[in-house]
Amino acid sequence: MKKIIIFYGAECPHCHVMLPLADRLANEEKVEVEKLEVWHDEKNAEKMRKLAGIIRGACSGELGVPVFIDEKNKSAFCGEQTYAELKKWAKKK
Repeated sequence: MKKIIIFYGAECPHCHVMLPLADRLANEEKVEVEKLEVWHDEKNAEKMRKLAGIIRGACSGELGVPVFIDEKNKSAFCGEQTYAELKKWAKKK
């Protein structure tokens, strides 16, 4: 089963749009989604910083939320986008 991480901020309005899409992806596409809040959890924020090379490369040099990470394929999906775009990214091998 494919596993992805979503890094998000508790008060981030864009994250609140993407979190239900992450749940939908998990349910419809059988993708394991780990949700890590980074604004109030330093351990999660540190994990995000360790993946900064992948994130910044895919997100115009930014390290923001929401961001999805596929650690295995070293790819990231950034910002508020459509479910179709998220699914397309998640299905890449």
